[in-house]
Amino acid sequence: CISWIIGHLSAQEDAYWNGAAQGTPVAPHLRELLSSGQVDVLPPLDEMWSTWGAITAAADRYLDTVTAEILLQHPLREGKPHAENYGTMLYRNIYHYWFHTGEAHAVRQMLGHGELPQFVGDMRTAVFR
Repeated sequence: CISWIIGHLSAQEDAYWNGAAQGTPVAPHLRELLSSGQVDVLPPLDEMWSTWGAITAAADRYLDTVTAEILLQHPLREGKPHAENYGTMLYRNIYHYWFHTGEAHAVRQMLGHGELPQFVGDMRTAVFR
């Protein structure tokens, strides 16, 4: 189940930031294999971690260059502007991670894992300045 979540998040990130934004998806086969509704697929955890690492490394190189102007642009799909701009896609990607992170946390609780984090960290050390 956790391997599916990692692969599923990887598929979206690859489609958005490597495919749509750069035209070079790292693992295009994941989109069909691990899209919503494909939960009966349980890919190997090690494979999903390494694929996620490759996808996020390629995506991060692109995302490190993104400006406010780029976030307002719409990627092309089949030669036509996509309905959502890159900024909205970024929101969607972040929210998607939040949803499935909570899901993975619940799975870990059900498996009896102890000392799970309660939040992202001590917010007293991460104040907005």
